[in-house]
Amino acid sequence: MFSSVAHLARANPFNTPHLQLVHDGLGDLRSSPPGPTGQPRRPRNLAAAAVEEQYSCDYGSGRFFILCGLGGIISCGTTHTALVPLDLVKCRMQVDPQKYKGIFNGFSVTLKEDGVRGLAKGWAPTFLGYSMQGLCKFGFYEVFKVLYSNMLGEENTYLWRTSLYLAASASAEFFADIALAPMEAAKVRIQTQPGYANTLRDAAPKMYKEEGLKAFYKGVAPLWMRQIPYTMMKFACFERTVEALYKFVVPKPRSECSKPEQLVVTFVAGYIAGVFCAIVSHPADSVVSVLNKEKGSSASQVLKRLGFKGVWKGLFARIIMIGTLTALQWFIYDSVKVYFRLPRPPPPEMPESLKKKLGLTQ
Repeated sequence: MFSSVAHLARANPFNTPHLQLVHDGLGDLRSSPPGPTGQPRRPRNLAAAAVEEQYSCDYGSGRFFILCGLGGIISCGTTHTALVPLDLVKCRMQVDPQKYKGIFNGFSVTLKEDGVRGLAKGWAPTFLGYSMQGLCKFGFYEVFKVLYSNMLGEENTYLWRTSLYLAASASAEFFADIALAPMEAAKVRIQTQPGYANTLRDAAPKMYKEEGLKAFYKGVAPLWMRQIPYTMMKFACFERTVEALYKFVVPKPRSECSKPEQLVVTFVAGYIAGVFCAIVSHPADSVVSVLNKEKGSSASQVLKRLGFKGVWKGLFARIIMIGTLTALQWFIYDSVKVYFRLPRPPPPEMPESLKKKLGLTQ
């Protein structure tokens, strides 16, 4: 039993770089059965493409970043808008848990009071806000990933790839939340304050008249608290889960998988990442929902009033929403890359220079 646990620990894709080096390289070479010539078999090369693909642009080019941003707009704007009814109930559970006691009760109360159309409240600021957020989130992630990789060099990029994913995603989300904040504030007002406004056209001028620009940006700090950990988990967990799936689950190299098969792996990895995203970011999401509803409150005041139990209200609804959302976003984003024939690098491999330094090549 203990040997199987030890094996799982060594196979953990979030291992430290040096432990992962042993697992990725040395272990493969020493434990692999000999090939036809008597030499140890080399680990399969996921970077080697079965057929040379013709790409529409170079990896890291201006066109590549622009189309990645477009993929972010499509993936985030459409998915968040499609889940507006669930998001509306989740927000109402957070700001008024006495009235909205659960997911099904929340839907029932909303339908009784507002009808079916009431479930679509806030769709316009959701679509606009999360489209802009998707543009910055995915577009800038690719930019920062290339930038930081160039700063680190090939070997350190491989060694510290998880840290690279975390840093690139956090940097991208910082700017993405500035783009999202105004529409998020309007959305929460529309969804959680009955009678305040029914449309973005009504809400935005009213908010500006009451509090000025502060009304649109007072929630940006809690947004950073919610979205930066969420996005760091979303990208780092996704990247390493994809790597682990191809290494331990998928029975053939990525280069031999068809595009639909690759997209299935993308969807599964996205859902796994989404569950963790929902958990790490939910307390801050509760604070944002209450803060945007109330006038004159600060994030620290709201957090103190909600308490530990209060910040976890609506977690189950958010896990369902964010798990589905994240999986669909990665699926759509990767599909956009396939459609525009953008370069989609395979899971990272240890550079040859590093293998030589570690004595892993002959």
